[in-house]
Amino acid sequence: MEAVAAEDCARIQPGRIYVATPDRHLLLKEGFISSINGPKENRHRPAIDPLFRAAARIYGPRVIGVLLTGASDDGVAGLRAIKARGGLAIVQDPADATLPDLPQSAIDYVDDIDHIVPLRAIGPLLVRLVQESAPVSEAPANRALQKEARVAELDLATIEDDDKPGTPSAFSCPDCGGVLWELERDDLLRFRCRVGHAYTGMALAEEHDEAAERALWAAFRALEEDSSFARRLSVRARRAGHSTAAERFLARAEDAAKNAATIRQLILRLDKVEATELLNKSQDEPSETPARPALRQ
Repeated sequence: MEAVAAEDCARIQPGRIYVATPDRHLLLKEGFISSINGPKENRHRPAIDPLFRAAARIYGPRVIGVLLTGASDDGVAGLRAIKARGGLAIVQDPADATLPDLPQSAIDYVDDIDHIVPLRAIGPLLVRLVQESAPVSEAPANRALQKEARVAELDLATIEDDDKPGTPSAFSCPDCGGVLWELERDDLLRFRCRVGHAYTGMALAEEHDEAAERALWAAFRALEEDSSFARRLSVRARRAGHSTAAERFLARAEDAAKNAATIRQLILRLDKVEATELLNKSQDEPSETPARPALRQ
């Protein structure tokens, strides 16, 4: 099969694989591709959820959503949308995945997954499924799905509509600083801001972890600079014969150095935890593409 980079407004041709281009969401319209610089979802652009959601909205029961190895849970909400519209869900067996977090999240949060199989079985399974007829009837796209799909397309009328899904939360959007609306449905916690940035609970927690680390590095730098500057002031004051001021600046330098050392230990502990998690998850085989949609005739 031919694989091509997705181009905006390109007509969908049978037997061709369309791959999202860097920093642009890959969406589907009726009969053609939409490649757009929309709001990030789950800290990524392109993201899996907007693609699956758009496919479910337009093609309903003809869609087959596939989630492979991957970290975090981007794609789980989109796979739920596919199932809600009557499509099929395929998930790689977590025991067979290089990174089992994503397929395991799909198993945990998506009801009635149609197939949980090892990677080597997915290709033949798709060949068989696309030759079968899709159901004629389909579940209607609900209002929430319609609105979220339009937000990903940067539809101004939807973005400016004050009737937002969910309820305002106490958290702000890490991307733009706006209020995040909590979109809790069943057991999958999600958030979306006014202009469309979206996070699962896991993705938001990961973003907060990174923000905390950035804050620690900034504090470490500031304290190191403060200590160095105070020592220079102490030396200059001592040379000028101001011993009291020199001692005061030296004490300030030592306090800043002690605080910097404490923060340094926190940063090293964070790095050690991340390194340990990476070693536990890594394997020798190369990683696979995390998601791909297919359509039945």
